[in-house]
Amino acid sequence: MSEETAALEVRPTPLADALSTRYLAYAMSTITSRSLPDARDGLKPVHRRLLFAMRELKLNPESGFKKCARIVGDVMGKYHPHGDSAIYDAMVRLAQDFAVRYPLVDGQGNFGNVDGDNAAAMRYTEARLTQTANRLLAGIDENAVDFRATYDGEGAEPVVLPAAFPNLLANGAAGIAVGMATNIPPHNVAELCDALQHLIKHPNASIQKLTEFVPGPDFPTGGILAESPEAIAEAYATGRGSFRIRARWEKEDMKGGLWQIVITEIPYQVQKSRLIERIAELIQERKIAILGDIRDESAEDVRIVIEPKSRNVDPEMLMESLYRQTELETRFGLNMNVLTGNGKVPKVVNLREALQEFLDHRHEVLVRRTEHRRDQIQRRLEILEGYLVCYLNLDEVIRIIREEDHPKQSLIETFNLTELQAESILNMRLRSLRKLEEMEIRKEHESLTTELNGLLELLGSDELRWKRIAEEIRDMKKEYGPETPLGRRRTEMGSAPSGVIVPLEAMIEKEPVTVVCSAKGWIRAMKGHLAGDADVKFKEGDGPRFQIQAQTTDKLLVFASNGRFYTLGIDKLPGGRGNGEPLRLMIDLPNDTEIVTLMVHEADRKLLVASSDGRGFVIPESDVVAQTRNGKQILNVSGKVEAAVCAPVAAGHDSVAVIGRNRKLLVFGLDELPEMARGRGVMLQKYRDGGMSDIKTFAKAEGLTWQIGDRMRTELDLTPWVGKRAAAGRMPPAGFPRSNKFS
Repeated sequence: MSEETAALEVRPTPLADALSTRYLAYAMSTITSRSLPDARDGLKPVHRRLLFAMRELKLNPESGFKKCARIVGDVMGKYHPHGDSAIYDAMVRLAQDFAVRYPLVDGQGNFGNVDGDNAAAMRYTEARLTQTANRLLAGIDENAVDFRATYDGEGAEPVVLPAAFPNLLANGAAGIAVGMATNIPPHNVAELCDALQHLIKHPNASIQKLTEFVPGPDFPTGGILAESPEAIAEAYATGRGSFRIRARWEKEDMKGGLWQIVITEIPYQVQKSRLIERIAELIQERKIAILGDIRDESAEDVRIVIEPKSRNVDPEMLMESLYRQTELETRFGLNMNVLTGNGKVPKVVNLREALQEFLDHRHEVLVRRTEHRRDQIQRRLEILEGYLVCYLNLDEVIRIIREEDHPKQSLIETFNLTELQAESILNMRLRSLRKLEEMEIRKEHESLTTELNGLLELLGSDELRWKRIAEEIRDMKKEYGPETPLGRRRTEMGSAPSGVIVPLEAMIEKEPVTVVCSAKGWIRAMKGHLAGDADVKFKEGDGPRFQIQAQTTDKLLVFASNGRFYTLGIDKLPGGRGNGEPLRLMIDLPNDTEIVTLMVHEADRKLLVASSDGRGFVIPESDVVAQTRNGKQILNVSGKVEAAVCAPVAAGHDSVAVIGRNRKLLVFGLDELPEMARGRGVMLQKYRDGGMSDIKTFAKAEGLTWQIGDRMRTELDLTPWVGKRAAAGRMPPAGFPRSNKFS
């Protein structure tokens, strides 16, 4: 079949099969060739190609820098056919000491900062490899790993790097593939070395034992790991979990008993500028009332200064509140999903499996490098043995070369040489025929023979090979030990938070205020406890309605005619200057709904709620507190029926007095009312027409009290009005207010 005929051929294929085949191919390509790191060297293809291209450009740590644009061009043109910005972004991250625990690229120029600012354009920056990157590439010319053709077939690239450095766990990885993702935090290399050495001696070591050597991640930005050892061990055992990271802070004392909090380390991957903006918003919105100011005094190091409004606040409580509401505390998800099976099979591994993958790779690299060196020595020994034959028969060799038409074949037949030996003799320079050279060759032959015997012994002994790997790991620990600037642990191992929630009241400075709400619903909190006859000004056409004495640490309960309770922090109310703000802007109060009652919340109190049709019930006040602007539905009402009354039930009250708009008064026992969490309630009083006007609870022994003008009146003998709940009642005593209200 010709190519033209094949191109015109149409094969009927179900759409589902065609889609699944193509999507699976795309998914596997994304998983194995882009997003997931190889368990052996801990690198994705773009990072591996970057390091290999930089090595080809001879950008070693001791050499000079080259422009990043040159490096990106080589990577894109030879190995990685993707966008230049993606390649440059990958290289920038490898150079950022706040993003990578052990940088693989040594950058010169602006490579971004912890504030979230981007790096300079690649034409301005320069780069070279670090010593850590050299460890990943060590032995790549010694047949340590397999190579494959590049995308255009013109060159070759390594399938994996030799990786004499546990990069997967040391620097971590993050990536999103198709249907799966990976997220591995960085760790301390010295601790990984201890765990690797233990695993060599005890291949079946438990995760619990390994976590004694690797207690948790070690992030480049430091901070405090606030997790229990049990939770960390569980995450490492399954390969999935999360770690809580907190900022490091200290209290600085100043003159006059004042103090400030200084944050010196922030959680990993948190942008400092965004963090400061968030805290500034909290100050502006008064969500943490005792926060006074925040300043960024950072230079090369992080220094964020937080000033409290009052020196009487506990710094620990202030920080606990900031941890809950800002990125001063974050969670890093652990998902150790990597490519195993020589980089072909995605799998979630645990800590021991991740370490074992590295050790198995190091063992394979050691065997391949040893075999490569063995082959080199055997070839050199073969050549040297030919040279020695030449020196022993120098006159005959010279004669053959001068007189024979085919000297190579004659040498092979005369002295029983191999083709390689004969070719090497013919290629010798005349100066090599001196006597001193013969001594050097004999010395080299002896040295290489000794080395070859050692290599053959190494290849023949599994124990010796693991001993050699353990020595390499021991040497690596010296380079990255805890006493070195790069190797010391940066993230402090803390303990898990106690779980005790700091009450908001503890974060608010307690001050007396008077809550004033006008008839049209404008509310404010005026400083101090104002007297009832205080001169309070309102907008034109508005007037007073509620005036309540409270503290800034109190909560304000709003009961509306739709039967909902709303909750406001009194510290969040607008100040006394001006006319305040509409209450409807602070809570989701519908326009057709009126405010029934305002009161200061008392958690251990009970409330009696009732609707205009004379139904109601008792509810604990702690059950009516709402957590959202939308409030909490307590009394169910519908149609023309509205919530009408919310009366506190004081301790010692045993009776209920209810009066209707028809001016009928009924008194019955409080025990006849049910205690409910939500509903319509039970009938309190029956009405032929109209509805309920007012209700209150009282102690029967103290009598029923109501207000007439500026004085109070008490009726002790209530026998004529006492009845059962849901009765009609009788006309009230003489002198009862015509408004049918108790107050």
